[in-house]
Amino acid sequence: MRYYSHSNDKITASFGDALLASLAPDGGLWMPREIPHFTQDQTAQMGAISFAECAALLARYFTEDKYSNEALREICLDAYDFDLPIRTLAGEYLDSATPEDMNDFMLELFHGPTLAFKDFAARFMGRAASHLMQATKEKRTILVATSGDTGGAIGDAFLNQDGIKVFILFPKGGVSKVQEQQLCTIGSANSNVKAIAIDGTFDDCQQIVKDAFADSKLEKDHNLMSANSINVGRVIPQSFYYFWTSLQVKAAYPNRPIVYSIPSGNLGNLTGGLIAKKMGAPIDRFVIGNNVNDPFVDYLKTGEYRPRPSVPTLSNAMDIGRPNNFPRILSLFDEDYETIRNICWGASYTDAETERHIRRVHTETGYVMCPHTAIGHMAMEEFTKDIDAPFTRITVATAHPAKFSNSVGRILHTAVPLPTALAKSVKKKKRVHVMPPTLVALENYLAMHS
Repeated sequence: MRYYSHSNDKITASFGDALLASLAPDGGLWMPREIPHFTQDQTAQMGAISFAECAALLARYFTEDKYSNEALREICLDAYDFDLPIRTLAGEYLDSATPEDMNDFMLELFHGPTLAFKDFAARFMGRAASHLMQATKEKRTILVATSGDTGGAIGDAFLNQDGIKVFILFPKGGVSKVQEQQLCTIGSANSNVKAIAIDGTFDDCQQIVKDAFADSKLEKDHNLMSANSINVGRVIPQSFYYFWTSLQVKAAYPNRPIVYSIPSGNLGNLTGGLIAKKMGAPIDRFVIGNNVNDPFVDYLKTGEYRPRPSVPTLSNAMDIGRPNNFPRILSLFDEDYETIRNICWGASYTDAETERHIRRVHTETGYVMCPHTAIGHMAMEEFTKDIDAPFTRITVATAHPAKFSNSVGRILHTAVPLPTALAKSVKKKKRVHVMPPTLVALENYLAMHS
């Protein structure tokens, strides 16, 4: 598979080069030259194997000869050693749901080690990069901006890997207390993972990372690599779970169209879903839920894309006013607005609406949602009002509610138990460096740890 820059298709690279370089030389986002398309017979066979095995098979089409079939299988079996459940709000699983339950499923993507959907991409990416670097013995410095969950997933995926240093930039006061504790306690004081609190917004964090890559001397001196969703190695693996889970749902309910609702910020998760659909996954449409940082929902409604400064919300991981992956979505559909609008439908919600929905769902079903998942579920309910024909709806549950235990506990007036992994991190002493939102400050900090 070759990849091209979305801003200049004459600039190309292999998967490995695109993975390690993160951005094209012209600053463009890497895009796959061709997306494989599978027939119904092929997808039926792929749906009959495990998720990890299916992911390895799909990865074969997006990588290169530096990865043997056996290496890809080992990467995926090691990366995906946790559950990928599809549940109803009543707690029943897909294979045991009754006909009355079939319309409202939750795809729980938070059963990995850092309890967020970012584990799927981060763990594949970490192992794929390590596979290449073991052969070349080169060293890399990873910069990652996070609005909550990405940093934890990347830190966990690359922890203690030889030749790699990880610097996690997050907005000071802009992530939940549990998320911050998780980000600032990865590894030991001397580990290869460092947390940096930026005195600004997530957009500031993201801009610093972009500026670092645009600085040719800084990029060369530290051999920089991005682990944000600007890196195609983050986006491609996110197509795997849409592909495989849609096959499970189709096998259970073959006569109904399938719609996924995705709480969205940087649009990497949606991009993965759109790639899965292009591969032949039986997905009819996507519903996009935004908080008040909603440039993509505005685009779907008006055809005009107007990025803007982000504002803080309850669903902090989606506080993104300039989503990185918007150009990728345009590229996937040759900038055809009508085609994108026919596949994607969106709505946005306030914090007050999010809180009411979390309370209502918990009161009616006992199911506890994180604020991001609640926005996705609200969007699905609103979308459903305009659809007369029956269909199977799947809301993507992106993070364990305990990652937002303070806010969710306040909303529900009850304590949210912390899973073991989070409970351990809360007891650890934080290690964090605070800096202003400038490239100079980052450059000085990197020099201290070179």
